[in-house]
Amino acid sequence: MLPGMSISVKGTTGLIIAAAIIVAVLIAFPAYRVFFAISVGIGVIVAGILYLRNKYRPLTDKDVDNKRPLGLS
Repeated sequence: MLPGMSISVKGTTGLIIAAAIIVAVLIAFPAYRVFFAISVGIGVIVAGILYLRNKYRPLTDKDVDNKRPLGLS
């Protein structure tokens, strides 16, 4: 980009622009489809494991050793 020039996009507009860029890259470069599919698959598996772990064995206060790591009261 040019020096001193910036584009500020926040919120829903930024999310829509990011999704459009991902779709455009996946259409333009077919090799990225495999990488994207593997990445999304790994992300879904990790999210599922974390969800089930927290659902069936949630953290309690006794599981946390140092409840105030910064020493704030």
